[in-house]
Amino acid sequence: MDYLLLPVFSFCIGIIVGLTGIGGASLITPMLIFIFQVPPSVAISSDVVAATLMKVVGGIKHWQQKTLDMEIVKWLTMGSVSGSLLGVELLRQIRNSGEQNIDNLLLKLLSVMIFIITLTALIQMLLMVFFPKVNLPELPKLNVKTNQGRFLTLLIGAVLGFSVGMTSVSSGSMFALVLIAFFRLDAWKLVGTDITQAAILLVFTSLGHLTLGTVNWSLVLPIWIGSVPGVLIGAKLCEITPQRPLKFIIYSILMMVSWKLVLQA
Repeated sequence: MDYLLLPVFSFCIGIIVGLTGIGGASLITPMLIFIFQVPPSVAISSDVVAATLMKVVGGIKHWQQKTLDMEIVKWLTMGSVSGSLLGVELLRQIRNSGEQNIDNLLLKLLSVMIFIITLTALIQMLLMVFFPKVNLPELPKLNVKTNQGRFLTLLIGAVLGFSVGMTSVSSGSMFALVLIAFFRLDAWKLVGTDITQAAILLVFTSLGHLTLGTVNWSLVLPIWIGSVPGVLIGAKLCEITPQRPLKFIIYSILMMVSWKLVLQA
């Protein structure tokens, strides 16, 4: 494996993440599997740890700027952290049982998660572009100041957190869709709430994956070196780059990636 290329690819992915907001895990984990031939279990664990630094830095920045909703972060995180740790524990049990090939199982799970996220985002984008006047039925708005709202927020967080613990995917993408659909957050609070929630979630998920012994630091460090400056540059370029055509191209690529993961599994 040529580790010198890893920061270069990570830098490019970081720019894409900064430009579009598309989750890095949807891109970095397949990159590690296809280009660098990393076993899925190692790719997922290493990606979780690598993504944590970017999310924590971003979360601290938004907390300082007060561009987030701490109540939603609190209740969503309590659910997502519990679900994530459950997902990591299930991975441990499957690996220890030896009854299934853990890498084949993770390939299937990874492909399904990327496909669901990408398909959902594509449908949403196409509806906005071609049918802007279509009034779709709205999901109920959740209020974390009520017991019902808190319970449903915990439940949603647990389900998505479980998928993050198992596959590393959706710590940002699916949570962003949930924040839009169920909480109707303003744009300036949406990103901060999403990143801060993901930062806390990934800290605990990383600790869980570290106990599995599948984190490869020779992968994590080059990803950090490349992706962090890439995200910063991408965020700057975001102001002058047309978003919809760029996102459509990248989502189409992700659809092909998810299909290739299915075939490989």
